[in-house]
Amino acid sequence: MASANAQGRPKTIDSHLHIWASPQEAADKYPYFPGQEPTLPGHLDFLLQCMEEASVEGALIVQPINHKFDHSLVTSVLKKHPTKFVGCCLANPAENGTGVKQLEDLILKDGYRAVRFNPYLWPSGQQMTNEVGKAMFSRAGELGVPVGFMCMKGLNLHISEITELCTEFPSTAVLLDHLAFCKPPLNDEEKLAFSELLKLSRFPQVYVKFSALFRVSRMSSPYLDLVPLLAEVVSNFGANRVMWGGDFPYVVPESGYKGAKEAACLIASRASLSSSEVEWIMGKTVMQLFQGQWLP
Repeated sequence: MASANAQGRPKTIDSHLHIWASPQEAADKYPYFPGQEPTLPGHLDFLLQCMEEASVEGALIVQPINHKFDHSLVTSVLKKHPTKFVGCCLANPAENGTGVKQLEDLILKDGYRAVRFNPYLWPSGQQMTNEVGKAMFSRAGELGVPVGFMCMKGLNLHISEITELCTEFPSTAVLLDHLAFCKPPLNDEEKLAFSELLKLSRFPQVYVKFSALFRVSRMSSPYLDLVPLLAEVVSNFGANRVMWGGDFPYVVPESGYKGAKEAACLIASRASLSSSEVEWIMGKTVMQLFQGQWLP
């Protein structure tokens, strides 16, 4: 099996984590963006140690807000570990349109294979469907690079933008970070958000990250209130469009990194998913999306 490693165990690949400079690296070479100094350690050696303990073979590194549009640290890690990590860059929605060229350079010169749209970085009053947003979104599709959406303040705020982009540019694959920030619904607004998430399954190019479980659960680890949500997401999207992500290093004080992987597997088993479906969620989906990476 293509995704099995030497022991015959399917590979576990983390679809969502971050990395940033240690204070020493920040002082020497990779400064933090002013006002975005991290409060947690998130340096490479710590990540590698956590991944080894958890038996996670590879990951998609998402450019952190702590370095904002300066991708030099993540780029250096991708160069150092080309078979372990894939990069997701951060889209720059500056009104002058320079973000399109930055995006092209990060993909074509530095080898990034995904891009994150953070709607809260758009100029005030602007939406991700503005001219710059559409230019970056369509260019990502032309370059074969998926776009990840971070709907931290709620999917309801952004569903119309995401739907419009998916409809107008169907060749751009889409990743919804952290279950699109849908918590187990307790009221009508939350029920609506979750039903809108499920409805996005009508677009075959849309994938869901079952990631940062501590951000969407109302319980402590192992987050068993997410069992019905995962069951419904898999039943609508199929396991081959769902991918686990740990959200290192934010996850470390929550459940520990290894604990995050174990929680995801427990939730999947409680949701009565088959071992094949669990394999898709824990690695095969992201490996298929980024073909040619994480090969045995």
